[in-house]
Amino acid sequence: MASKHTKKTAIIVGAGVGGIATAARLAKAGFKVTVLEKNDFTGGRCSLIKHAGYRFDQGPSLLLLPKLFAETFHDLDTSLSTEGVELLKCEPNYNLWFGDGEKFELSSDTAVMKREVEKWEGREGFERYLEWLREAHRHYEISAREVLHKNFTSIFNLLRPTFLVELFRLHPFESIYSRAARYFWTERLRRVFTFGTMYMGMSPFDAPGTYSLLQYTELAEGIWYPVGGFHAVVQALVGVCERLGVDIRLNTPVSTVLTTPDGKTGTGVQTASGETLTADIVIVNADLVYAYNNLFPSSAPQTTKSYASSLTKRAGSCSSISFYWSLSEKIPELTTHNIFLADEYRESFDSIFERQSIPNEPSFYVNVPSRIDPTAAPEGKDSLVVLVPVGHLLNSSTPSSKTNGANLDSTTRSVSSSTGKGLPQKELDWPSIISSTRQQVLSTIQARTNCKSLAPLISNEIVNDPISWEERFNLDKGSILGLSHSFFNVLAFRPSTRAKGVKNTYFVGASTHPGTGVPIVLAGAKITSEQILHDLDMNVPWKGKEEVVRDKGVRQGKGTGELDRVRRDGAIILSDMGIWKLAGIVLACVLVYVNSGLVVTWNWEEKRGWGSGRF
Repeated sequence: MASKHTKKTAIIVGAGVGGIATAARLAKAGFKVTVLEKNDFTGGRCSLIKHAGYRFDQGPSLLLLPKLFAETFHDLDTSLSTEGVELLKCEPNYNLWFGDGEKFELSSDTAVMKREVEKWEGREGFERYLEWLREAHRHYEISAREVLHKNFTSIFNLLRPTFLVELFRLHPFESIYSRAARYFWTERLRRVFTFGTMYMGMSPFDAPGTYSLLQYTELAEGIWYPVGGFHAVVQALVGVCERLGVDIRLNTPVSTVLTTPDGKTGTGVQTASGETLTADIVIVNADLVYAYNNLFPSSAPQTTKSYASSLTKRAGSCSSISFYWSLSEKIPELTTHNIFLADEYRESFDSIFERQSIPNEPSFYVNVPSRIDPTAAPEGKDSLVVLVPVGHLLNSSTPSSKTNGANLDSTTRSVSSSTGKGLPQKELDWPSIISSTRQQVLSTIQARTNCKSLAPLISNEIVNDPISWEERFNLDKGSILGLSHSFFNVLAFRPSTRAKGVKNTYFVGASTHPGTGVPIVLAGAKITSEQILHDLDMNVPWKGKEEVVRDKGVRQGKGTGELDRVRRDGAIILSDMGIWKLAGIVLACVLVYVNSGLVVTWNWEEKRGWGSGRF
C-alpha cells in the first residue's frame, strides 16, 4: 500500500464510458491510473463499427441529458467544444410510424408538439400534454438532484429527508404507462409517450413512472448527435486521460482481481497473460454480474460469493438483434431517429420482458446517422442501424465462476445460473431467427413509410445478437443494458459502488448505482470517484466549482440588480394573498347584510322590460 507521501495508484478494469471517465477524474485528483481493456477499442458498447466508408454507432446513438456531459468535462477543466466535439441537434426528435399508416412527429419545438397532439386529442389534449410535461419536469429535476448526484450506500439512505419528502412525487410505485394514461386519453398518444423505456431495457407497463424524465429531456433539451459518432465523446475523454498521464492498455483482458490472503482487500489484478499489477485501488468497469462471478478469486469472503450467486437471479434488461446496413442509396423517407411500434403494443413488450422471448411482431428503432452527419456514409448513400429488442439469454455462457470455487462446464454452469426465463443459446436456430427478424424489419419499414425496397440496397450487413453481445463485452446473458431498473433494482437496492466484502475495490457502470445509459454512467463515475476520494481522505478537486450550466436563476442578495430581483409585489390583486383579501371582503359584506335585518326584494311587474331593450 502506498504511503501518504507517494502517489496513490488505481487500476481500472474496462475502458467503457464509466471506466474512462473515472480514470480522468482520479488522475485529476492525483492518482497514477492504469486502464486495462480486453478489446482493441475504448468505449465498450459506446464504440464504432466501420466498413468501406460507412460508420455506425455500435450502441448509443442519442445524446440525452446534455448537462451531465457538460458537467463531466467542466469538472475536468475543459469542455466538449474545447476537446473538438461538435454536437448537432436532431430535428425532429423522432418519427413514430404506426401500422395504420399514420405518423407522429416528436419534437422539442412546442409549435410542432401542439400541432401533433391536437391532431389526435384536440386543444384539451394539448393542455393535458403540458400538465404531463410539468410532472415529467418534476421527475427530471428531483432525480437529477436527489439520485444522479448522490450515492445510496445503504437502505438508510432512502430515509434521507431531502429524498423522502420527494419520493412519492416521483411516482415510483406506478408504471410509466399508467401515469401517461392520466394525461393522454387515446391509445396512440399513450404509446407515443411511453415507448422510451425500451432505452432502459424495460417495458412501459413495468417501468416506474419516474422514467418519464427520459422523454422530458428529449422534449425540453433536445436530442443531440456528436459529429463523427457517439464515440467522439469517449475519445475526448481519452484525450483528457492521456494529458493527465493515464496509461490505457488495449487488448489486455483481466482474469482475476487480486486480494490479500483472506480475500477481504483488493490489491491489484492479474491479466490473462499472467502479468500481475498491484494498486491501492481497483475499479471494475466490466459488467457487474460477470465480474462478481468471474473476476473475484475463490478466496473471496463467503458474503461476496453468496452475493455473486444472488446477482445471477436478478432481473436483467433485454438484449437485442442489431443490424448495421450499408445502403447503396439514400432513403429520404427516414429521418435520423425512427420508431416502429408493434400493433400489439403490450404483447410485444410482454414477450420480451415477461417471457424473455422474441416477439412475433417486434417494436424496433431505426437510426440513420448519415441523415444528420454526412460523414457517416459515402456521398449519396446511407448508413442504417436497426435495433430490435429481444429477450436475454436463458443462461450465461461466460467462463466458470471463481467466486463459487467451481470449474464447471457450460451445461452445468447454465443450470446453476439460470433464472428459468430466457432464450436458450444452443437450442435455437439463430441464423434462421436473424433472417426472419430481418425480413420483418424490411417489410415493416417499406409498408409504413412507402419507401423503396431496402433489401436490394444493402451492400453489406453486420449483425449483433444476444450471443455476440455477451461474447464481445462479457454482458451477462447478453443483457445490453445491465440489470433491470425496476424499483427494487435501483437506489439502495442496486448493487453498490463499493464491492461487497472486498475493501479498496469499487464498481462503475450500467449495473451499479445510479444506472444505465451514457449520461447516467457519467454521473456514476463522479459518484464512485468521490466515494474513493472520501474513503482515502483526499480532496475532491472539482468540489466547489461554479456550475457550468446556469439553471438556478439569479442569486438573490444585496448585489442583485433591480431587473433581476425576485418579487411578487405589484401583482398583489392577482396573487394568492389578494384572492384571500377579496374573499374576506365578500365574507364581511355577507355577515353585515345577514346581521342588519335588511330584506332586498324584486318587483317583477315593475322590472319586466329590463334587459329586453323595451321600456
